[in-house]
Amino acid sequence: MNVERRTSNAERRRARRWVERSVRGSIFLLALVPLVRIAVQGFTGGLGGNPIEEMLHRTGWWALAFLILTLSVTPARRLTRIGWLVKLRRMLGLYAFFYATVHFAVYVGVDQFFAWDYILEDIGERPYITVGFTALLILAPLAATSTKRMIKRLGGRRWNRLHRLVYIAAALGVLHFLWLVKADIREPVIFGAILATLLGYRLAAGPYKRLARLKWFGNSRLSIREAEEQGR
Repeated sequence: MNVERRTSNAERRRARRWVERSVRGSIFLLALVPLVRIAVQGFTGGLGGNPIEEMLHRTGWWALAFLILTLSVTPARRLTRIGWLVKLRRMLGLYAFFYATVHFAVYVGVDQFFAWDYILEDIGERPYITVGFTALLILAPLAATSTKRMIKRLGGRRWNRLHRLVYIAAALGVLHFLWLVKADIREPVIFGAILATLLGYRLAAGPYKRLARLKWFGNSRLSIREAEEQGR
């Protein structure tokens, strides 16, 4: 009986690992589809009458979308009680930074042709570019410190405090989008509403999380697993 139970548990664990690897692999590949589509349409003339503007819009849209998806992982994990979902957060966050970097690279290299005088002037004088660039600057250290080694190096509490800046980056991203579109504000408003909901969930769950962490009071170095599960 015990042998059968151990065999059954081992089979369930293997099945869970297979599902986890399949989901992570599928998301990794699917996250590249928007970029591939932009590239193909760029070479075939499928980006419309203003291809540079379309590239900027799409890469920026996907950067913000992946940022919102990153912030959605923790609520989804808590609501579904599927623990391995937390492993998707780093990948989604890195894709958010990746698309934001591509967005900025298109602006610098394709739109402005590396005219740094004009670029610096735009960043300083156009508010929507200022907040967008600030969001990218915030995301850079978050991407650089997303590894388990950096969690261990910084300590769980300091790492968590640093990575809470992702909410500021997301809010600046929404503001960047809102100021950019001017007329049709439906999409940035939707992004903003989702972000506000996620932030409200975090604030509502905060007291319960603090109670659950009382045993760690006074310890400045949470374990890597604890830091990952409590972050964002």
